[in-house]
Amino acid sequence: MIRESTMPEESLWVSFFDPPRILRSLLLEDSSADVVEFGCGSGTFTTPAAQMTGGTVHAIDVDPAMIRATKLKAKQEGLDNVLLHQRDFVALGTGLAPASVDYAMLFNILHAPEPVALLREAFRVLRPGGKVGIIHWKPEQTPRGPDLSIRPRSEQCAAWLEQAGFEILLPPTQLPPHHYGLMGLRPR
Repeated sequence: MIRESTMPEESLWVSFFDPPRILRSLLLEDSSADVVEFGCGSGTFTTPAAQMTGGTVHAIDVDPAMIRATKLKAKQEGLDNVLLHQRDFVALGTGLAPASVDYAMLFNILHAPEPVALLREAFRVLRPGGKVGIIHWKPEQTPRGPDLSIRPRSEQCAAWLEQAGFEILLPPTQLPPHHYGLMGLRPR
């Protein structure tokens, strides 16, 4: 289970992000990419990703309320390429086949107890040449986010990416106002 996983009201939550800008910054640029999102929450990034690609977006979350919220958001947006999975991916993995997706989103989730295990699962499901995007709350006081004691620093995330077998494709970059992001590449 992910530590500090409660979600605030949707209107507050979406004020913290510009999902299309973040996804473009993190190179979700293949219009036919199959995508997996580890911890989709209420679909804040799921639906913009599904709008950017004609491929399947696998949205995974342990919380049935988050799955329902993402399903509703996808329906309201008229998206038929979102496939929802209620699953404890921390304990059980994603359930996806090896080398089955092109892009993995691990957004605000690497404060999990075993971040390298999550990245290894992303590596497993990514096709060779696939990308993993990471965003996280800056390691300073922000209006939301996990306790500062468990927030990973961007350097930690970069080291974890390499430990899981990724090459650094995009070094840590600021994603104002409250986040940073980086990317890994699964070697061919």
